[in-house]
This record gives sequence, structure tokens and C-alpha cells, in this order.
Amino acid sequence: MKQKMKGNRAAHWCMLLSLLLGSSILHAQNNFTINGKVTDQSNGETLFGTSIFLKGTDIGAITNEYGFYSISAPPGSYTLIFSYMGFNEVSIPVTLDQNITLDIELVEQSTQLDEVEVTAEEPERAVLQKPEMSVSKLNINTVKQMPVVLGEVDIIKSLQILPGVTNNGEGSSGFHVRGGAVDQNLVLLDEAIIYNTSHLLGFFSVFNADAVKDLKLYKGGIPARFGGRVSSVLDVRQKDGNSKNFEMTGGIGAISSRLALEGPMFNDKGSFLVAGRGSYAHLFLKLAGEDNSANFYDLNLKTNYNLNENNRLYLSGYFGRDLFDIGGSFSSSYGNASGNLRWNHIFNERLFSNLSLIYSNYDYELNINDFEFDWVSSIQNYNIKYDLKYYFNDAFKLDFGVSTIKYEFDPGQIKPTGPNSAINELQLDKKRALESAAYVNAEHKLTDNLTAQYGIRFSYFNRMGGQPLNDYLDDRPLVYNSTLQIYERQDPIGETVYSKSESIETFNNFEPRVSLAYQINDLSSIKAGYSRAAQYIHLLSNTSAVTPIDVWTPSGKYIKPQLSDQYALGYFRNFKDNIYSLEVETFYKTVDNRIDYIDGSDLIGNNTIEREVLSGESRAYGLELLLRKNEGAFTGWVAYTLSKSEQRTPGGDAGGPGINEGDWYSTPHDRTHDISVTGAYQLNEKWSFGANAIFQTGRPVTYPNGQYQYEGISIASYSQRNADRLPAYYRLDVSATYRPNRRPDRRWKGEWVFGIYNGFNRKNAASISFGQNLETGANEATRTAIFGIVPSVTYNFKF
Repeated sequence: MKQKMKGNRAAHWCMLLSLLLGSSILHAQNNFTINGKVTDQSNGETLFGTSIFLKGTDIGAITNEYGFYSISAPPGSYTLIFSYMGFNEVSIPVTLDQNITLDIELVEQSTQLDEVEVTAEEPERAVLQKPEMSVSKLNINTVKQMPVVLGEVDIIKSLQILPGVTNNGEGSSGFHVRGGAVDQNLVLLDEAIIYNTSHLLGFFSVFNADAVKDLKLYKGGIPARFGGRVSSVLDVRQKDGNSKNFEMTGGIGAISSRLALEGPMFNDKGSFLVAGRGSYAHLFLKLAGEDNSANFYDLNLKTNYNLNENNRLYLSGYFGRDLFDIGGSFSSSYGNASGNLRWNHIFNERLFSNLSLIYSNYDYELNINDFEFDWVSSIQNYNIKYDLKYYFNDAFKLDFGVSTIKYEFDPGQIKPTGPNSAINELQLDKKRALESAAYVNAEHKLTDNLTAQYGIRFSYFNRMGGQPLNDYLDDRPLVYNSTLQIYERQDPIGETVYSKSESIETFNNFEPRVSLAYQINDLSSIKAGYSRAAQYIHLLSNTSAVTPIDVWTPSGKYIKPQLSDQYALGYFRNFKDNIYSLEVETFYKTVDNRIDYIDGSDLIGNNTIEREVLSGESRAYGLELLLRKNEGAFTGWVAYTLSKSEQRTPGGDAGGPGINEGDWYSTPHDRTHDISVTGAYQLNEKWSFGANAIFQTGRPVTYPNGQYQYEGISIASYSQRNADRLPAYYRLDVSATYRPNRRPDRRWKGEWVFGIYNGFNRKNAASISFGQNLETGANEATRTAIFGIVPSVTYNFKF
């Protein structure tokens, strides 16, 4: 019955799309088209999000990720306006009596104050009209001005001070969006999936700001071209490389340095980018006589070649690695590697396409010398995707495409390393899966004031064979023991061996997406949206932070796909000629089939994960507010989020009460209040200042609620899961940037960045642990704080 209803809903969506598409094709007749690319005049970088419109009309467009635009209008004479924040506006008279190709280079404004503008989005008029909501976009120059720990520019930490986004705890690069978990975020670098976003276990992120052109975080209203995660999409794009001149940028910091080189190549028909970064904190530790060490490095590569005016090739890659050694007894390494070959093709003035071949890999290795064994694990995928965009006219634009991802999961291989090792070599079962999708998405201007974005994504997941799968009595890997009041792991009664040509399980889902924007007047609009998403792979982790030993697993016989439904409603307003802007959004999100863990679950080196988890559901709801000052010597914003994130896990087929008696309880990343104030002040051409002030409700944790004696040992008993909280978190960061010798004709440009992280020296609790004092015998709580006050100095340069 449910399958039939789902099919009916899908049919209704397809009929609606067909009707709207047909009406738009009729409307497109008798128009002419202007199309082309918009680039930065100084370096040839394409400008994503440039606003192009015909003056005195409501006809306009926004450039796509590759700087391409297309506008259709009736015959006549017009003034074409190109506008991108931080660049001089360009006006060009055009006569539409035929189709026109017009490539434009914009010139960056020379005024120093423009370097501290908050965003690089399209003009506010276009923002009000666009049916895109729950989206955050930051200018990379703004990110570079924010005070961060140890002076290292960090994209993810910058996103964490926006409404609806919170962190995993002190010193972590993981992030949570609208109450979602870390694994529910799709993180893309030039379209390649990044599975672990952190260096040094969360102190830094994997994104080198010198190599990044723009970034966009979709918190809700996710376009149909994205799929595979139920919470958010972080789309990060690398620079293409300066196609006009050779350029060198870099920085020298307290524990790491970086260098980026870019310039033209292929006789000015292309360009390249090479950016590297590395830490050297381990050298100071060795000099100080420490046995421990930790360091990281990463490398960003990109090149492109212009075949002709309609075809362009891009090749990009990322390689990063972390290395740890704890006293010679424990060592670890982990890292990401990715590559993407893309082909941009312009069929005609209306149709643009992009074909991508993508590879991603995340792996880690542990070595414990005391037990003489290595553990190696990985997840890798191969992805082919083809995306097209057709510009029917100003009122209707259509995106459509297909994609396929092949996953290979290696949960671990344990190998003995010494002659006296008591551990036998063990290879956990490798898993394979194929995830395919097709989508269509439209942006449709229904009336002068009402614009819609709607579409549907069909996803298909095949858990492929090639491995044995345990069988259990009544298909129940877990059973509740009512006498002991615990969940017991069931012993397999046999196994079924699936060949590589067989499927273990298949799933498919229709994922409709729709959002509406109604412009009340020139200063304000309201927006509403709904999206449904499916997630077929799961991160197995019973800790609250991303660690290198987290294991990914596909959906299958015992673990079902996560399915989310999110609703959002927002109000947007500009004040005083767009100097100030206000965004208010409320949201409600549910997720079905969210896995939870039984008490005492063991996820490390486990070949039968299904005996450790229960299936439940989660929900999150809240209110987000963002008040910004966009122009002037002082810019910044105030962000506030009031939200609730909770989950419920009944016993299900395993029986029993489930987790916390099957009642709703707070997720580990629930933050009732999250407030941040961010400001930047340009004093003069040489000095600028920045500051962040952050307050957050403490994370939910589980505390003891009593104790008992057993053979003279005091043992704590615990309350219900996540019934308590860590103390509230607050922090103040400040920075000052000094730019000497700001002569325009000087090629070498340097700046000194002085920062203080946690200026109040607040010892924010990363965790509170409980144990018995061996001397007094009393139970004690121990508070662990990672950072106190941290000063930093960094020298950045550009040549």
C-alpha cells in the first residue's frame, strides 16, 4: 500500500513538471538570447553568482558554477547590467535582433573597504527574488579575516558561526546543520566527496583557503542535483588558476605554513594551480624532548585547458595526510585523496553541460606496538555524473542530469606485526554498493512577484554481493532479555554467500524538492520550501566527534536508508539601501531509520555491526536569525539559533523498551541556544580588525546518578542517555591585520595577522569524566579543556 501511494505521488510530480515545462516552451518563442561567461579581469577566474539583468525590466540571470549565463528577451534595445559584489558594475547597450554571445571581464573595486564586505552574493534585489533559501555563502576574503585558533584560516570554523550550524566541540572541524549528525553532511571539493574534513583530529580543516574560490552551504531546500545526504551539502570550489599572470601566495604561521602557485599555461589557453600546506609542530615537540608527535600535509592541484569557445577541460585533485605517534607505542595515519576530470560543453546559446569523472578515497591505519598489530581500513568511490542546464527564457530554466557512484567499503584488515603477536590476521568483510540517480529541477518565474524552484530526484541503491551475510533466528541480530533488562547479541544460525553478480538488497526513492519566493516589495520577501532526501551510507561512531577510526557502512538487509523530510519558512528584508539585511527562518526536519547504539556497543573491528545497532528516528526544529551590516568601514553580523534536536529509538523487532524507554531524548549535538557576533573594522589602508563572540548551550552528556560498592570498589550508575549537559560554552576571539607598503605598483604584498583565540581564557569543557580517586577512594569528576588563551602571529604574502 505504501509503495503504491509513493508511486502515485511520483506520478503527480511528473505530470506537474510536464505541464509547467510545456507552458514554458510556448512562452520561449519569438525571443532572442544573450549568453556568455563572466570572469575576473585580474586573473581570469570565472565569477559564480554574478547578477546579469536588463535595466528597467525583470529579466535577468545568475552565472552558474563555471561563470556561464544565458538571458532571453523579446527583440528591442536594452542596457545590460553585470553586477558582482566587490567589483565595478558594468553597463552595456545591446540591440536584440539576433542571438548574441558576450563574454565580460569585471574589474575589482580598488577601495580598501570593499575587502571586508560580508558576502560575495548577487545584489540583494536578486536575493529577494531567487527561490533559494536556507543557503549560506561566504566570500573567501571574509573567511580569511576571521580570528581562528593558532592563526590558521579555517573554512569550516567560519561556517560554524552562521545560524543553523554548530560545532562538534572545542577544536573540532566537524559540523552539524540544523540538528543533523556529522555523517548527514555531503562535503564536496570540486564535486569529489570528502569523508573526513579534519586535520590533527579536528584542530584544522582540510580546506586550504589559498586554493578555494567560493563555497556554498545548503542547509535546506537542497537542489535536486545533490543527493546522498539528509542534512546539508557543503559545495567547495577550488580556484581555476590565474590565466593572466604568474602569482604566488602563502603564509608562515606558528605551527604550519602554506604556499600556492598559479599562472597561465598551454600558450594562454589554460591555467594551473598548485597549493601546498604542511605543519611542523612535531619538530618543536622533538626539540622539547617529547616522545609524541603529530603533523599533517595537503596538496591541491588544478589545471584547465580551453579547447575552443564551446569546450573546456578541467583536471583537479586533492591529497592530504595526518600522521601521529604517541610515545612510540601507538601510531596512526589517515587522509583523503580525490581527483576529478571535467568537460564543460556549450551546445548552443541556451544549453550548457558538464560531464565529470570523479574518484574519492579515505583511509586510515592504526599501529599499536604493545599488541603488535596494524589495522588498515578505507572507503573509496568512483563517480560519473552528467549535468545539463537549459535556459528556455528569463522565466524558466531547467536543470537535469544523471549520476552513478560505485562504493567499495573495506571496514578493516588487522595484521600481526611482531613474532610474538597473539593476534591472528583478520580481514573484515568488504562491502560493495552502487548508487544511481536521475533528476530534473526547474526555476520558474510564475508571476512578477512569485518565483518557484521545483524538481524531483529518483535514487536507486544496490547493495551488491561478493560477501557472506550472517543469518539469524527470525532475522533478529539483537534480542531483548527481559530478565537481565539488556539487549543480547544473537549467535548466527548460518550464513548466505552472495556472489558478485547478485544483489543483497535494493532500495529506491523519489525525492521531491520545492521552494517558493514571494517578493512583497522592493525591500522584503517571504520564502517557503520542502525537500525530501535519502541517505544510503552510514557512519558508525558512538562518539560525538569525527575520529579517524570511524567506519562507514552501506544500507542493506539489517540497516535501512535514512529518509528525511524538511520544511522551512523564511522572511527576508533589506534596510537603508541594502546596507543592512535581515534573514529569519524556521524549520522542521524529521529523519526515519536513524541508527542508534545499544549500551556497551563495540564498533571497532566488528564484522557483525548489525548486532550493535537499533533503528529509530530523529527530529529537529528551530528558529534562525541573521542580521547583517553589508557595507562601510564596519561590517559583520549577529547570528542566533534557537533549536531542538532529539531522537527516539524503540526496541522494534528486537523487542524491549529501546533506548531511554523509547522516549524522545536529546541528540549529542543538540544546542538550545547558539549566538555569535562577528565584526570586521577597516581603520585605514594599513590596519583592519576582526572579532568573534560566541555563546552556546552545553552539549548533552550522560552523568552518573548514583553509585554502589562491589568488592570494595565504588562503581557509578548512570542516568538516562544524554539527560545532562556540559557547562555553557562561550569564547571571544580578536585579530588585527597590518598591511605595510600598500603601493599599487608594488608586486610583493605582505601582511601580518595578530590573533588571540579565547581572549577571556575560558576553560570550556570538552568533556567531563568520572572515576574513583585511588588515594581517597572518592568518586570525582574531571573536567577536560583543550584551549585556554592562544595568541598567534602569521605572515601572509602575495607576489
